[in-house]
Amino acid sequence: MDELFMTPITQLKYQRGVGLTEATQTEQENPVSSFGDVFRSMVNEAAEAERNFDKQKYLLATGQIENAQTVMIAGSYAQLTIDMVMNLRNKALEAYQELMRLNV
Repeated sequence: MDELFMTPITQLKYQRGVGLTEATQTEQENPVSSFGDVFRSMVNEAAEAERNFDKQKYLLATGQIENAQTVMIAGSYAQLTIDMVMNLRNKALEAYQELMRLNV
């Protein structure tokens, strides 16, 4: 009879380099962060990805890198993180503008 019940939805958290994982019980009880914290961490991650891409380009130009594919991967990752930050910013602006249009 227990198999007829649905399992509860658990909160997911983002871990850099790992992706989405299930949050632990203590993390589910305590909300992790505000929008500002999430946005700040995304901006920091985009800046770090850009620095890594610059380092990879330097290593390629000086012949110190063995796999040229890592440069392209780092460039794609940097572009994706910047695109994600821009989309997050655009959605936040759209939400703010929508709130300002509301008649209270």
